[in-house]
Amino acid sequence: MDRVVTASAANGTVSFVAGITTELVRETQRRHALAPTASAAVGRLVTAAALLGASLKGPERLTLQIAGDGPIGKIVADAWSGGEGTIAARGYARHPLADLPLNARGKFDVAGVIGKGQLQVTKSYEIGQPYVGIVPLETGEIGEDIASYLANSQQIPSVVALGVLADPAGIRASGGVIAQLLPGAADDTIARLEANAAAMDAVTMQIVNGADARGLIERLAQGLEVRAHEHAYSVRFDCLCTQDKVERALVGLGRDELIKLSSEQPETEATCEFCKRRYVLTTTDVERLLGGLD
Repeated sequence: MDRVVTASAANGTVSFVAGITTELVRETQRRHALAPTASAAVGRLVTAAALLGASLKGPERLTLQIAGDGPIGKIVADAWSGGEGTIAARGYARHPLADLPLNARGKFDVAGVIGKGQLQVTKSYEIGQPYVGIVPLETGEIGEDIASYLANSQQIPSVVALGVLADPAGIRASGGVIAQLLPGAADDTIARLEANAAAMDAVTMQIVNGADARGLIERLAQGLEVRAHEHAYSVRFDCLCTQDKVERALVGLGRDELIKLSSEQPETEATCEFCKRRYVLTTTDVERLLGGLD
């Protein structure tokens, strides 16, 4: 089962969140038939959304969007509370078949498939205007870009490690860990955290070798006194699309477009970008929407 946990260390001056997201990324890959490099890119972004989603309260929703000039185009990931003790998340790529050869280090060329561009982070609330933060992509590797956003937009120096391991059989492992330095962090704490981050194995290798979410935190926090883990969440793929939302989107096209749809074809089809669910509206359904405009 996918799981996200949180903890703190060094007298509360460092906060941690880590998670195993293998099933989440596996389901995302399956629904979108993502190519290997696209799987790594979308998998890292939806993992980051799930980890950052642990800090959401009530009906808040977090959206991460990367718009680059590489072959994958735009990639998006959402996270929100899926109920008591649950984080729900979803993600997609504009061009899911985008793929490149492995890079010089023998890793997925996520930076190459994304290219240059920007990361937009949006936090939506039940009431009031959403918060939007935008930063240029630091490397296109996603982990470093999330860290850049946290440092520049939130003034929170952070270590972010994300990973997706895939082979011809599919997604083998996925997960991540984020450490955030809070006010009062001592210089030796910062030095220890930086040394641990530089020395630790890749997140996916740790998971393959048996590490769970707590194990990822303990490795990054090695040498620091970790407090009892504060919160734990299960993680699942989910979607917010509904028939009603599809119909409202069609109404937003305006009367002329609805008349055109009802007269030119017996059925109107819409597919959710996130979950690939198909919604089919008959001519009668479209005429009903037109009647609502009177």
